[in-house]
Amino acid sequence: MTPEPAAPGPGAGAGYCDLHCHLLYGLDDGARTLEESLEMARALLDLGFRTVAPSPHARPEYAPVELARSRLEEVRQALEAAGLPLELHLNAENDLVGDRFLEEVATDRGRRLGAPGRCVLVEAPYTSPVPRLPDIIFAMKVKGVTPLFAHPERCAEFQRPGRPAEAVAAGALLQLDLGALTGRYGKPARKVAEACVDQGLYAVAATDLHSPSGAREWVGRAMDALRVRAGDREATALLGERPRRLLRGESLD
Repeated sequence: MTPEPAAPGPGAGAGYCDLHCHLLYGLDDGARTLEESLEMARALLDLGFRTVAPSPHARPEYAPVELARSRLEEVRQALEAAGLPLELHLNAENDLVGDRFLEEVATDRGRRLGAPGRCVLVEAPYTSPVPRLPDIIFAMKVKGVTPLFAHPERCAEFQRPGRPAEAVAAGALLQLDLGALTGRYGKPARKVAEACVDQGLYAVAATDLHSPSGAREWVGRAMDALRVRAGDREATALLGERPRRLLRGESLD
């Protein structure tokens, strides 16, 4: 596995940490230009984030891993030149049912979270069921990799009653898409998100930011909604302490 380009470690108490963000320009459906990447960084800094693990889509139709890694370093240098103190770390948003994903996730070709690589950010299909979900989670755990499911509240499989709790019991981690709490993705996603917050099923919360347009406003409202729903202490853990621990390769147990 190619080493992650050097970056400061995600230290405790260092602001919020976003493990799902499409900040690297020209790789997928996220930022389109370097200036958009920088404007997204400014918005995240204004909202209290100090660490981001940009997560370009790991799909054949998008940029290959080599370009994603070089773009990560390019944007790091641009942030430094612009005086924007946002740490960037290695990550990707993987397709759970993509070709060869399970075969490669624990190999040098696996696109995992951070340099330790003990977690992998994955997304389930939005509309298709995944009846073998517990088996897939088990297979990943056997390989020594923990799945972190992006925006489960927006995916059909996790909208099934009891499925989020079942996934967590099987060893998976769930990542809240903050916008779901404000209805950004519709009523069903909001209902599932609120239930998962109430049941304490989320390991972390993230922005899934794709564009700088209106970012300060809608992400700020969503963060406020999380604080109201979960309380200040839990919201801070979901946005800061726990994502930093995962980035360092630590367990949340």
